[in-house]
Order: sequence, then C-alpha cells, then structure tokens
Amino acid sequence: MYVQPYLFFNGCCDEALEFYEEALGAEVLMVMRYKESPEPRDPKMVTPEMGDKVMHACFRVGETEVLASDGHCTGSTNFQGFSLSITMHSGGDADRIFDALADSGQVAMPLTQTFYSPKFGMVTDKFGILWMIMVATKD
Repeated sequence: MYVQPYLFFNGCCDEALEFYEEALGAEVLMVMRYKESPEPRDPKMVTPEMGDKVMHACFRVGETEVLASDGHCTGSTNFQGFSLSITMHSGGDADRIFDALADSGQVAMPLTQTFYSPKFGMVTDKFGILWMIMVATKD
C-alpha cells in the first residue's frame, strides 16, 4: 500500500505540468484527456468544451509519482490543509527549486538554516500549492 497526492488544477493542468517540468525537472509519465475516455461522458459532469482538458495525468518528481487532473474546470484552485515536501541533497539544488517555485508565487518562509536542516523554506507556487523545501542533514 502507498499514498499518492492527487492534485486538481481546475482547468490549468497542462500549464501546471509544463511548470513542474521546468521548475522541478518533473517527468510527465502519462496524460489522458476527457475526449480520450473509453466510457461515454455524462454531459452534466463533462461538457463538450472539456474535451481537450486533462482527465488524468501522472508525473514524477524524483522518486515520487504525483497524480493530477483538470477536475471540473471551475477555473479556481483551492489547495488548503496540506503541503508537498521536497528533500534535496544540496543547498544549490534547494535554492534553484525554491526560486523556480517562487516565480509568480509567494514565499512563506525564505530558505534558511534551522535546527533540523542546513536549509529549509516554504513557498506557495502560482497554482496555490504550498511546498516545503529542505536539504537533508548528513546524519
């Protein structure tokens, strides 16, 4: 058994996938669009305009696979009550990823030395996801 995050971008999943490829070096493993569904669409749930939107996607960041979708394409995301944490092995990588996620986002806590990490910081990206960036200790 394992747990995977499943993120709903409500209409901007393609943009998010491209952003995470660039910012995190993510690898998009698969994308299925609503128009590619093997089952008939319920017009109350999936409008014809949603055909090219992402029904289901999977991308890998490091060793972790994250699932994603456009959901119901409401145009607004509401990522609350959780964060995604990335543990890096070098301060330079942490700086690079933190800065990339902060581009058009909002820094909640700048990267700084803490009692548990040589560098730790928190940033909300332009899609509203809170990321915690940490450099692993040598212990």
